[in-house]
Amino acid sequence: MRYVFAALIVTRLLSFPAAAQIDDKVADRLWESTKMLEEMLNAPDGGIPEDLLQRAECVAVVPGVKRAAFGLGVRYGRGLLTCRRADDSGFWGAPSMLSLSGGGFGFQFGGQSTDVLIVLTNPDGLRPLLEDQLTIGADVAATAGPKGRAVGAETSATMRSEILTFARSRGLFAGVSLEGTVLKTDHDANESLYGRAVDPYQVLASSQVEVPQLAERFVSELNRVAYRPTPPSSED
Repeated sequence: MRYVFAALIVTRLLSFPAAAQIDDKVADRLWESTKMLEEMLNAPDGGIPEDLLQRAECVAVVPGVKRAAFGLGVRYGRGLLTCRRADDSGFWGAPSMLSLSGGGFGFQFGGQSTDVLIVLTNPDGLRPLLEDQLTIGADVAATAGPKGRAVGAETSATMRSEILTFARSRGLFAGVSLEGTVLKTDHDANESLYGRAVDPYQVLASSQVEVPQLAERFVSELNRVAYRPTPPSSED
């Protein structure tokens, strides 16, 4: 599957001159992020609750977060974030590339590499990231996310959190605490993806930027499992 997607990338790079400047690392990050999203949303052991996905306003994925060589427990990684379109259609919009860094995880997974998925349920929680950076637990309240296809009453308090965080390593998938972790916009990667400098507000909050072709598969997967129908208006 990876080779098919890689071939598609090459074909599109040759067909669209404006995309020819996309860095290989950025294209690879898109592929890894899409693969991770598909696997975590369709996990056989329960995955992420469907109720939560319907409430989600933004979703960030950071594949292969690694432990830094310096500082016990310090981790770093690069991924992307996308939010629902500003037109209230219930569909998902273009992604913004981001970086993750900070302290150790509350749930200690085995292995050096961990996939991280972050769900924002309140659009106001995005504001610190649009301005500069978002520190989980300081700028926005966060909780280790629940697992399973449905959310029971015992997790209702958890579901009220502004950010819910999940991680996977060596096949183990669970909610994880990311207190102190910092998310920042990766402006260089965004410029590579879009062929120009873009304001993260235009990408994430106002939907002024169209989904680039290399990110269509990622956004389509979210639309498939987490599309939220627009409620009928009072005039209907």
